[in-house]
Amino acid sequence: MLLQAASAARGTIPVTVRPAGGSSLLLTENQQWIGGPPPLMDKLTSRERELVLKQGRRKVLNRGQTLFSQGARHDGIWLVESGRIRVFYISPLGREITLAYWHVGNFVGGPEVFEGTVHQWSGVASSNCSVVHLPGKELRALAAEIPNLAIGLIEGLTFKGKCYSALAQMLGTRSITQRLAHLLLQLVELYGVQDADGTVIAAAFTHADIAHMVGATRQWVTISLKRMQEKGIVLTKRSQIVVCRSEVLEEMRGQASD
Repeated sequence: MLLQAASAARGTIPVTVRPAGGSSLLLTENQQWIGGPPPLMDKLTSRERELVLKQGRRKVLNRGQTLFSQGARHDGIWLVESGRIRVFYISPLGREITLAYWHVGNFVGGPEVFEGTVHQWSGVASSNCSVVHLPGKELRALAAEIPNLAIGLIEGLTFKGKCYSALAQMLGTRSITQRLAHLLLQLVELYGVQDADGTVIAAAFTHADIAHMVGATRQWVTISLKRMQEKGIVLTKRSQIVVCRSEVLEEMRGQASD
């Protein structure tokens, strides 16, 4: 993931974040099975990038601002230049599930990439962000003119399809407890910073954020983390989670039941 650095819980030691498979965070059995998200503009020449960005409209969002809303009219995609965008689905009963977090180089707004439909889910800035909106009509013309852009769109959509298939598999075959243990280990891999008490997850994820990723309620996550803390598995301090016994989480990930 392309958050460039995190500070250690004690002091200001810069720590490089190690992305798993590129610039995304999603719930999957094994990130390596689906690979990493291909940055949309990677294969374009300098001139082609200039042509694409010339058709774009830059937008800056503060954390918490909505980029697009489920059910609203769809028109094109947004290329993430900085920050982190969370995409999520809300059921008719109001239940919410996070589909993925997308970072620099990825695009959001699919599965449609041109125009004429409505959004199937919503996107919100989970940190301060800069995005470039590529309107559907202009994007269609650019894809016809620039083959590598068309290929980038296809590869990006293929990866997103794998992501959401992997999420459905996790939700359907793993218990909530297993998914929580799995997610904590994934966050350690992505954002882990060594601390005197263990490994700090040096990124801001609330209990509600975690609940939306594993398909649980915020209350369930709070109670579960409290139980883990009582057993010495994790420690919560300064609004951060410290993983003290990752080997226990490994066991929980593979064997736990609700």
